[in-house]
Amino acid sequence: MRLVVFSLRLSFRDVEEMLAMRGVTLSYETVREWCFKFGQTYANDLRRRSSRPGDRWHLDEVFLKINGRVHYLWRAVDQDGDILDILVQSHRDEKAAKKFFRKLLKTLRYVPRALISDKLRSYGAAKAEVLPSVEHLAEKYQNNRAENSHQPMS
Repeated sequence: MRLVVFSLRLSFRDVEEMLAMRGVTLSYETVREWCFKFGQTYANDLRRRSSRPGDRWHLDEVFLKINGRVHYLWRAVDQDGDILDILVQSHRDEKAAKKFFRKLLKTLRYVPRALISDKLRSYGAAKAEVLPSVEHLAEKYQNNRAENSHQPMS
């Protein structure tokens, strides 16, 4: 088991050594016990404090070739340009759009105020079934936020 601190993976022994350099003497077992006792509470607090993505989702899909076959990269971006989620699928139909919407809702755990997309009919059909109360905008130039996000994935 490892302790994650500031996106660095540290072992319990690494933490023991770091504390020893600062004059705190304890064993790695003590660090392990602290992690089991306080780790989940600390993680939950961090999760609550993290900023929530925007409530306007810009949706778009991009053609990709993977091993010579065409696939579609579905991407959702909030109004600030932060990537909310991605999904690679072999189809670009209503079923694929529904799967993407359900994945977004499961990951983010909240319903957006508005969906902004291009005029792909799959979005409208999937939205009507999965997110019926959400406003859907599909006007020209409104989806530029998602179109501009076609940058390399990290």
